[in-house]
Amino acid sequence: MDLLQNFNSISVSTKTLPEIRPGMTLKVHQKIKEGGKSRTQVFEGIVIARKHGAGINSTITVRKVSGGIGVERVFPLHLPTIEKFEIVKTSKVRRAKLYYLRNKTARETRKKTKLLETKVEVETPEAAASDRLAN
Repeated sequence: MDLLQNFNSISVSTKTLPEIRPGMTLKVHQKIKEGGKSRTQVFEGIVIARKHGAGINSTITVRKVSGGIGVERVFPLHLPTIEKFEIVKTSKVRRAKLYYLRNKTARETRKKTKLLETKVEVETPEAAASDRLAN
């Protein structure tokens, strides 16, 4: 049990993450390997939930509407394939879990969130090292 706690503390301390909260609109840059090639896929949406605290098992649920259909993805925050989180916009919400947005239209969602202007980009150490090697 001590080995697992030791691994979790080392893994959490090496990755710097922005403070991600429900109501934020963010872009998640994830590295995808297809065959011999790799590319970066960006998923932009509103964070509707954050679960499992601040440890190695913490996750966020990001929702977007694509072509009139709602799409939700759950991202573990310490997933090695995630290159960076880019905060596009910060909104003030009054709930910790925004599951009620699933039943709202885009217009109603904008009414429910109060805009606080922010633009922050945080890279993981692995992505920064790969960028330096590429240049």
